[in-house]
Amino acid sequence: MGFFSKLKSGLQKTKEAVVIKFEEAFDTYTKVDDAFLEELEDILIMGDVGMDTAMKISDRLRESVKINHIDDVNAVREEVKKITADILNKGEAAHRLSENYPLVILVVGVNGVGKTTSIAKIANGLKNEGKSVQLVAADTFRAAAAEQLIIWGERIGINVIHHKEGSDPAAVIFDGIQSAKAKGTDVIICDTAGRLHNKKNLMAELNKMNKIIDREFPEAARETLLVIDGATGQNAKSQVKEFSEITDLTGIVLTKLDGTAKGGIVITISDEFDIPVKYIGVGEGVDDMQAFVPADFADALFDKGGETGE
Repeated sequence: MGFFSKLKSGLQKTKEAVVIKFEEAFDTYTKVDDAFLEELEDILIMGDVGMDTAMKISDRLRESVKINHIDDVNAVREEVKKITADILNKGEAAHRLSENYPLVILVVGVNGVGKTTSIAKIANGLKNEGKSVQLVAADTFRAAAAEQLIIWGERIGINVIHHKEGSDPAAVIFDGIQSAKAKGTDVIICDTAGRLHNKKNLMAELNKMNKIIDREFPEAARETLLVIDGATGQNAKSQVKEFSEITDLTGIVLTKLDGTAKGGIVITISDEFDIPVKYIGVGEGVDDMQAFVPADFADALFDKGGETGE
């Protein structure tokens, strides 16, 4: 199955929550009028797109209908796709990891969102692109976090730098950098803690890690990615807000979209935060974490019917 097929299949529950209702509206209304457009706005809100973002899409849709004299209800679908893709689009380069190497990626996120698994999947993807990758287990406070990463490292054939549980995370980062520099590694991906219940300590910990990287590896490009669980809906938005207050995020990784009807949260996050979505997970396989392409997401979400295809 190609990725576009996986994306459509993975978004099926969201499609059932949003697009099927769209289809019912298209079947019910024969002309593009205020009642039809209000119905679409309500469907977006119920699909976890959120009130403000749904109203923004609706306002832009009304403007486009008026300017372009759209009177065919089926043509509205294409306009919704275009508007959604535009909201999701933060510039082509923003949706890719830095193409400058060496590259250090800090990955943050609360427990249970799929952070460790996402790191492994991203690392595997980079390895398959021909990059040399090293993992650093700097989430030293969560029980078995390092062991999880080590198991993944063995599975995908990537080395993991780790210390014993409870060690100083910055010390693990230091060792990871020295190892990567000695080997000429392209990408270092660091698993870090996400204890939002103690934001002050987490901020101090991340600041210390960044200072180590600044001092020991100033030539490296940098990314800080936040992993969030798409199934949590509006709570995911709260996590973006919380983490953006304690560190400079360069991208979002959205997981578990294949198991939720709340995929519309992707649109809300892109609309409300000036942080690009860089990866989305639409399956449990190691190859099911893929770079985010706004137009593909909009097409997969709003395509007519539930069928999947290339």
